[in-house]
Amino acid sequence: MKKWVIGKPDAAVVTALHRQSDLSQLCCTVLAAGGCLDITQAGERIGSRALSDPFLLRDMQEAADRINAAIDDGTHICVYGDYDCDGITATVILYSFLSEIGANVSWRVPERAEGYGLNPDVIREMHDDGVGLIVTVDNGIAAIAEAELAAELGIDLVITDHHRPGKTLPHAVAVVDAHREENLSPFRQYCGAGIALLLVAALSDGDTEMALEQFGDLAAIATIADVVTLTGENRYIVEMGMQYLENTERPGLRALREISGLGEKPLTARSIAFSLSPRINATGRMASPRLAVELLLEENPRRAAELAEQINVLNARRMETEQGILAAVSASLRACPDRLYDRVLVLDGEGWDAGVIGITAARLSERFGKPCFMIGVKDGVGVGSARSFGEFSVFECLSACSDCLEKFGGHPAAGGFTVKAERIAEFRERVAAFAAAQHDVMPVRELRAVCALTPAMLDMEEIRSLSQLEPFGEGNPEPVFLLENAQITAIRSLSEGAHTKFTLLAGGQSYEALLFRTSPEATGLHVGDFCHMMVQLSINVFRGRESVNLLVQDFRTAGLNQSRMLAARQAYERLRRREALSPALYTSACPTREECITVYKRVPQAGIAIEQLALQLHSEGLNYCKLRVCLDIFAELGLMSITEPEGQVMLLPVTKKVNLQDSTILRNLEARHGNRAVTHVGEVRVSPEDHTSR
Repeated sequence: MKKWVIGKPDAAVVTALHRQSDLSQLCCTVLAAGGCLDITQAGERIGSRALSDPFLLRDMQEAADRINAAIDDGTHICVYGDYDCDGITATVILYSFLSEIGANVSWRVPERAEGYGLNPDVIREMHDDGVGLIVTVDNGIAAIAEAELAAELGIDLVITDHHRPGKTLPHAVAVVDAHREENLSPFRQYCGAGIALLLVAALSDGDTEMALEQFGDLAAIATIADVVTLTGENRYIVEMGMQYLENTERPGLRALREISGLGEKPLTARSIAFSLSPRINATGRMASPRLAVELLLEENPRRAAELAEQINVLNARRMETEQGILAAVSASLRACPDRLYDRVLVLDGEGWDAGVIGITAARLSERFGKPCFMIGVKDGVGVGSARSFGEFSVFECLSACSDCLEKFGGHPAAGGFTVKAERIAEFRERVAAFAAAQHDVMPVRELRAVCALTPAMLDMEEIRSLSQLEPFGEGNPEPVFLLENAQITAIRSLSEGAHTKFTLLAGGQSYEALLFRTSPEATGLHVGDFCHMMVQLSINVFRGRESVNLLVQDFRTAGLNQSRMLAARQAYERLRRREALSPALYTSACPTREECITVYKRVPQAGIAIEQLALQLHSEGLNYCKLRVCLDIFAELGLMSITEPEGQVMLLPVTKKVNLQDSTILRNLEARHGNRAVTHVGEVRVSPEDHTSR
């Protein structure tokens, strides 16, 4: 369950923004909710119309001078990138430009097995190949030892990167990094390809418009893929780059767009993020990133189509591999369901592909609302990837566990590490200890809404105006709104039950709402129910007729007390971890006779999702913790089965009378509370007749 946070933008700020701009009232409401308190801040968020002078970045002049000198004297330059979408596109940007102006240039991207960034073996190989100047893109800021080796071998080094520098910078002719404190640039949140774009401009006397016209399409893809903020200059890169991408002359990009199913469809940041970028990334995950570089450099349309087809196959394999790992995780959690209630999920599996565990960690973190550490084990060594949110820092956690790791790195939201297989159990315990010490109550995933919708906001012209805020992405998310007290007047399934379509009555008007990846049965909702929904707004066009369409992000029945629900969930997880609770919490966890009967009667013969059952019973005063205790008691006594991690509960056939007081779970709760008179359920018996009468 996510914590809903509903914004209340200042009406005076909204009015002022509306009067001082050509933005709609709804757009101004979104901006005010996002922290834009005046027109200047709104302009910084969505109004950038140029790139900064590249020479405001420290060492950019030195980098341009050294590269230009190498071009003039024919020095062999090697552009050294990375194996992800950002590093691949950055490599293509700089290599293409240098090649076009006649430089003696080659390119290289590491295989995932070689690891991120420069390494000594690669530097020696480049030395043997006669390379006199290495220019890194999207890496190098942490290559302290590698930079020293390059200097010893007589190779000059120019570093361009966007990752945060440490206390010591590498020894190089120039270190161009937007996060260096000495920078004078007003914007610093570029991705690696964004820095490469500025370097191209610097090599052309600061001509940023030329650089954008030539390479904006690639920089836009990278900026979206690397999940850097889509505000300020990054917004301008994406906005302009998508225009160039619509009419790109690159055969590789045209072929990739076609094979991705985008064809003639208008491109959006979302379609790039979910269709183009994953295919480029798939090459580094499943085969070699060289394939993607070759595709983006290819000038022959037929060959480009062949490469795009190969990459599409790799992407399909990547998705299959990901699904295989997710299935293995489900089996592991089914065998050991207590792990679901750990503060942090630490999961490991033999042969899990290191190229996709980061994606699966992100998916599982989203699914279970917990930080997730995934470890793929091969030949006795575990390669791990972690994802988090809120105040739980992956990097701090890995630092605290560093003595049982071979190596690690990362930042608060994500990280990577290597651990010997025999130390994974110890690592899991250390992560749990760190989480308990740092967070008595773990962070909860949040879903933020701009505000509660009013009838005026559901006007089609207002909704259409939201396109003024595009492109949406990190730092400029697609707005979500709260629709309150909507009554369901119709429910039907779509795509053979894969999705659900609601017809809702709100404010006297009828609306269509779509809920993806959830069947009507799984919602637990029925015609006539009143509920709150977190929705995104869009315009649907069918047979020339336009209508307001709501895309449901989350929902819950009306009357739910969010803080009580979250507290009860946390109490239940503490019980499952066998942590001590206060006497008051033990009281609220132990069911009465009547509550046990209520829960048993509310589980349908065909079963139900526990989350939906919890929402139904919460409105009737039964807290989540007590519900789960009831279900655990019934499961212990063979009356119900609980399927984890799917979170489904189902009745089992009753063959003999069962007394709930025989439950070890219940007796332990009573003993820990120390007051049987408060919690005793009495003589509650379930017989075969009770089961069949249902």
